[in-house]
Amino acid sequence: MKVLAINGSPKKDGNTAYAIEVVCSQLRSAGIETEVFQVGNKDVRGCTACGQCLQRRDGKCVLPGETVNEGLALMAAADGIVLGAPVYFSGIPGTLKSFLDRTFRVAGANGSLFRHKVGVSVVADRRAGGVPVFNQLNNYLHYAEMFMANSNYWNVIFGALPGEAAQDREGTQSMRILGRNMAWLLRAIEVAKAQFPLPEPEPKEMTNFIRP
Repeated sequence: MKVLAINGSPKKDGNTAYAIEVVCSQLRSAGIETEVFQVGNKDVRGCTACGQCLQRRDGKCVLPGETVNEGLALMAAADGIVLGAPVYFSGIPGTLKSFLDRTFRVAGANGSLFRHKVGVSVVADRRAGGVPVFNQLNNYLHYAEMFMANSNYWNVIFGALPGEAAQDREGTQSMRILGRNMAWLLRAIEVAKAQFPLPEPEPKEMTNFIRP
């Protein structure tokens, strides 16, 4: 089994990376392979709602740039996904937001590529805004019909300068417990699938509130 972590921070070795590593260390201890895909330092534009992913259905976004399609392929191949974000102005950083909008849109347009994977969100915060960002990240996991592991508190860790998050003992514990719970859920699903097949997908029902 393999888990892919998306680092949405422009800092490769900042507090978001620390939170991700605490989670991933628990996964590796359980024999689960991990990989980190760095997004926050890349140039990623937002979705333009062109609809080409729905028309082409080739598992790719047609907009230029390699980051989205490279990350999308890794996410589709993984058994679990960790979404990691710092807090900028009480919201997901723009680069990560653009990346997630496009990858989850393409995944949905191509038969729910992330459906029934295990997903978690982690947030690094200086002072406030962590829970709103945590909720924003979780919206993607819910939308994709992913299974979600949890911890003993919101998955938010505090620190400003790189390395300070390691001083947040409670936040570190939350990440550690999250990693163990994610590992257990991944293994439990793998075992359960042999006896209880996963629910069949249903075609999406679309309701528009404005009619011509």
